[in-house]
Amino acid sequence: MASFTRTLPASWYCSSPLYQLERRAVFLKAWYLLGPVTRFQVVGEEVGYEVAQVSLTACRMSETPGDIKVYDGKTGLEFKAYITETGLLFSTISDEAPSFDEFFPDLKPLIGTVDFTKLPYRRSIKYEGNFNWKTMVDGYQECLHCQYTHPSFSVYYPPTFYTVYNHKNFSQHVADPKKADDGLFLYFFPNCTLNVYGGGMSSFRVCPTEKPGVTRMEFDYYHQETGEKFEEYFKFVRQVAMEDYELCEKAQENLERGIYAEGILNPVKETGVAFYQQRVLDLVCAQHEAETESTTDTHYETNNHMRQWKLVDPATS
Repeated sequence: MASFTRTLPASWYCSSPLYQLERRAVFLKAWYLLGPVTRFQVVGEEVGYEVAQVSLTACRMSETPGDIKVYDGKTGLEFKAYITETGLLFSTISDEAPSFDEFFPDLKPLIGTVDFTKLPYRRSIKYEGNFNWKTMVDGYQECLHCQYTHPSFSVYYPPTFYTVYNHKNFSQHVADPKKADDGLFLYFFPNCTLNVYGGGMSSFRVCPTEKPGVTRMEFDYYHQETGEKFEEYFKFVRQVAMEDYELCEKAQENLERGIYAEGILNPVKETGVAFYQQRVLDLVCAQHEAETESTTDTHYETNNHMRQWKLVDPATS
C-alpha cells in the first residue's frame, strides 16, 4: 500500500513550547523579504519590522542606490542583508542564518524577470489575526480553496491547472503552466510572499507573536498607478486577503477545539503544503535533537509533543 503524506498535528498550531522551538529552529536561521528598494526612498527614514520577536530597522543611508542598512532595532547591531540585481531587499534576524545564495540557491532567475525598481511604493497595513502562522501559510501554499473562497480571483487565475513548483526554501505558484509569464507568485520559507500581477505588487509577512494562536499580518502594496486605478487594485487584493483571514480564523478554531487533529494531504494539489511542512518538521526535529543532547533539562510538554511529530517524506509518497 502506498504511503501518504500526513499533515502536521494540531498540537503544532496550539503549543507555546512548540512555537519557541520553531523560533530557534526556523525563524532565527532564515532570510526575510523586506521589500523592493522603492520602499526606502527617503535618506535617513527608518522603516521598522518585527519578525519572531526580533525588532529590525531598514534605513537608506545615502543617495547612492542600494545603500540600505538593516540593523537590530534595540541594539543597533547590523544584520546580514542582500539586495538582488532587480532590486529586492532581504534580511536575516540573527547570525545563525546561512548566506543568501545558500538559502535561496536557485531564486535569482525567477525574480530576475521583474524590475522591482520600477514599482512605486503606495501603502502598508498591519493587523493581528486569531490563528497560528502556519495556518495562513497552509492556505497560501494550496489553492483547493480558491475557487470557493476567492471567486473574484479565480476569474483571472482559474485553479483548474494550478501548479506549485517547490525549490529550496521557496515555492513558485503558477495558475496555468502554459502561461508561465502570467503573474509572479512566490512563497519564501518560512513566512513571506511576493505577488506581482494586475499592474502592481503586493507582499505580506506572516509574523508569529508569543501566543501560538495569534499572528500579525503585515502587507505592503506597490503599483504603477495612483488615485482611482490604484484604489481599484487595492480593493481587489484586500478582498482576497480578507477572505483568507476569515478562513484561517475558522480553521484555527477547529484546531484548538480538537475538531481536527491531522489528516492526509492531496498528493497533487497540496504539494506546496507538504513541502513547507516537511521543511519545518526537519528543522524542528534537528533542533530538538541537538538541544536534547546538550542538556537534560528539557520541557516535558515539548518532549510529549515530539512523540507525535511523524510525517512521511513527500518524496516517498
